[in-house]
Amino acid sequence: MVRTPLTPWERHRGEMLGALLREARGERSMVEVAAASGLSAETLRKIETGRAPTPAFFTIVALASVLNLSMEQLAVAAAAGADAAEGDVLTA
Repeated sequence: MVRTPLTPWERHRGEMLGALLREARGERSMVEVAAASGLSAETLRKIETGRAPTPAFFTIVALASVLNLSMEQLAVAAAAGADAAEGDVLTA
């Protein structure tokens, strides 16, 4: 299976999501948060590093619940990521 390459906007959005999740996780271990969310630590690692920039909706809901993030906070972060990436594309 060949994946379509990610756009700069998709990559940046994934990085923004990862940064928000890492910040919300704080001192909690990746393994602890992953287990509480029903994910593997490797899946959480990929999301936090931006290597899995488009996780499934229910994955995000589970993480948001465990990390006490609202869906609004995630939407704002995604919108900020989109705006920044769009600016990068326009200036490139």
